[in-house]
This record gives sequence, C-alpha cells and structure tokens, in this order.
Amino acid sequence: MSQESVWDASPSLKSYTLSNFRKLPQIQDLPEKTRLEMEVVGHVLPFKANNYVIEQLIDWNNIPNDPMYVLTFPQKKMLRPEHYAKMEAALADGSKEVIDSAANEIRLQLNPHPAGQMELNVPTLRDGTRLYGMQHKYKETCLFFPSQSQTCHAYCSFCFRWPQFVGMDEMKFAMQEGEQLVRYVSEHPEITDVLFTGGDPMIMKAKIFSKYVDALIESGLPNLKTIRIGTKALAYWPYKFLTDSDSQEMLDVFKRITDAGMHLAFMSHFNHTSELETDAVRAAIGEVQSTGARIRTQSPVLAHINDDADVWTQMWKKQVGLGCIPYYMFVVRDTGAQHYFGIPLVRAYEIFTKAYSSLSGLARTVRGPSMSATPGKVLVAGTLTIKGQKAILLRFLQGRNPDWVREPFLAKYDENAIWLDDLRPMYSEKFFFEDELGRIEASKMSQSPPTSELT
Repeated sequence: MSQESVWDASPSLKSYTLSNFRKLPQIQDLPEKTRLEMEVVGHVLPFKANNYVIEQLIDWNNIPNDPMYVLTFPQKKMLRPEHYAKMEAALADGSKEVIDSAANEIRLQLNPHPAGQMELNVPTLRDGTRLYGMQHKYKETCLFFPSQSQTCHAYCSFCFRWPQFVGMDEMKFAMQEGEQLVRYVSEHPEITDVLFTGGDPMIMKAKIFSKYVDALIESGLPNLKTIRIGTKALAYWPYKFLTDSDSQEMLDVFKRITDAGMHLAFMSHFNHTSELETDAVRAAIGEVQSTGARIRTQSPVLAHINDDADVWTQMWKKQVGLGCIPYYMFVVRDTGAQHYFGIPLVRAYEIFTKAYSSLSGLARTVRGPSMSATPGKVLVAGTLTIKGQKAILLRFLQGRNPDWVREPFLAKYDENAIWLDDLRPMYSEKFFFEDELGRIEASKMSQSPPTSELT
C-alpha cells in the first residue's frame, strides 16, 4: 500500500515540554494543582510529549487514569514525598541555581545507572581507550549509544535511561565515532549483535544513522550477524517511517542491512494496546517489515499502565496479527520512579502466566517477567512449595558468566519483593552466583578510571 493512498498530509512533529505544555488546550482544562505537580516532577524526571501522543493516543475523557497519559505526563507520586517537597520548595525559591541543585541532588538518589551500567559495562579497546558510548555486558551483544540519539520523540515516565535526558553529562552514555564501534567489534570476535540504543536511534536523521550502519556493513566483519535497533518510534511517532522528509531514506538504510545478509531486529517498545490501534502505526509497521526487518516487541509490566493480564493478552495478540514477534515482558528496573511503577514479582509472574495461557503458539515466543539486574537477565520462572515452604523459582536468561544460565535457583517467597535485591536465598546465605559476581565487580572496578575522568 503506498503512503499516498493512506495519508493526505504530512504531519510535523510538535514537542511539548515544561517550557510550553501549559499552552495545550487539554492541559488548560486540568486543575492548576495538577499543572503545578507536573512542573515539580518534570524538573527532576524528564518530560516530553508530542502532538501524535496527545491527539491520537491519550483519552482525555479518562484523566487521570488513562494509561497513555500516565505514560507520558508527570504525576505527583512519581517522586517520593520527601523528594517532592524538596523540589517544590526549590521552585518556590525561584533561583535557577537552587532549582538545579535540588533536582540533581534528588536524581543522584534515584540510582541513575542501575545494574552496574557505568561501573561494569563500559568496554575498553586494546589500547586502553574506554568507550563511554558503548556497553558490553553479555558476550554476544554490545550496545552503542550514538550521540545524536540522546533524545526521543516523547519520553516514557518510567524510563530507566532517564539520566540520558536531564542535562547531567557525567551520567550520559554517548559516542560519535562509528570507527571506534567497528574497531571494538573487530577486536571481539565473540560479538555477533550490535544494538543501537539511546535515547532513541530513530530520532536521528537517516543520513546520520546511515553513516554508522554503512561503517559496519563496509567493514565486512565476519562475526557481525545482527543489527538491532531499540526504539519507541513506532508507538510515539510512526510518521518517521511514513511521511517524514527522510522516511524513505531511513527505510532504504534498513534494506541495505538486510541486503548485506545481516538480520535486522527492530526492538520495538509497546507498553499498551492503545499504541497499536491507529492507522499510522499499522501502516508504519508494514513499511518497516517491507525492508526485511523483523519487529520484536517488549515492555515492562507497569503499575497504573498495564498491570493487567487482559491488557497483555490483547497486546500480544494484536502484535502477532500485525506480524510482530512478542519478545520480552520486563520487570521495572530499580531506578527513577520504581516505587510508583513497580509491582511485586509474584504478581508480575501471575500476570504473565495468565496472559500467556490465553495465547496461541505463535505468540508464545515471549519471555518474562525478566529483571535486567547486575548479574544478568533473571527470569521469575514460577512459585512452588517444598516441604511446606513457599519459594520463588528463578533462572538466568543471560548472565555475566554464561554458565550461570544453566542453573535454576530458589529464593524465599516474598509477596512484597519487587526486585532481585529484595529476595533472599532459600537454603543458603548467598545466591550461587554472588561470590563470582563480587570477583567480576572487583576486577572491573580496578580497571575503571577515577570518577574525575568521567566529568
């Protein structure tokens, strides 16, 4: 189906942030108290919406409970009471210095780089150069953060990469040099996958993105088999692949990847069924798939947004109907507004299991609920009772040591635990991997430069 037959006009992206969100008619209809709360929270956690989200995804007759509204607009309880009070007082003072200082002090208490991202995942070239625009946690896959992708078409209020957007450069991952990416992959023949991430790499113009991609293609690296793109663009701005000025050019870049014999995995974030229901997203999915790309979908399970098995069942069914591959249900990471979005692990497992049991085999490609924790991706695999004692069964989907994937392990049943660190081993003082993880951490930390070198 041609784009011309679907679209009579080419919409332009209009962004709304703290500087202009009050101009929106929908926001003007809200109580002033609500607008002030948005400003307080939005000075700590990043906030950006756009005209597509506002006009086509949010049900303004269902405020404040609409999932897409909660997903994109700051809510008071996203900050803990003491943090909210501190930021509210700073704004009352009115001094930029006081406001920035309060915001940064709060941010540093929100675990800005969970799972050892800064300390353990930053790789090094053989000549000793540390690559702060990359992460290499699992043997086969390295993450690349192009400096031009350090924003998104809109921000998710739960985002675990929020430090990329708040103006604290020492907390960012970013790199401009595609040559260093190629060099690192060439030095590590175990790497088969490069994941472009951010921010959102699909915020880049096609000509910029193509420079990175073409460098990989032209290098002819025999070990590189897959290019992945982690993106929310299909959900937040599908016109990127339909009517933006470089939409066809971007699709051509995708085609060059698949024509080169590589697998293009489009890792698309969909958090609610609402994001799959517009004509624009359905057409955009078709355009991306026409290049030979395969769209895999993922999302955390989020309180106030999608903590309902029926939502997941419908979301996965719709994705399969559109030719997408359900891939992951994640657990909300231990950063930012985890206290607001997180749900108990046992409840996440119940939601996953109930939704999964309602699917046909084609949708049962999905895995979860999974925690992307310091030691690796840990799956909540079930609950069981052993000699009258309840336990939670866990196993690694990925580990800092690949051998950990082979060993399931048990934690004491805890109906309130929302993260791996909240759990305690069933029969010992430590989980089986903890001693080795400690050695890995000590080794990595001994190789890290002083903090002053990061700023």
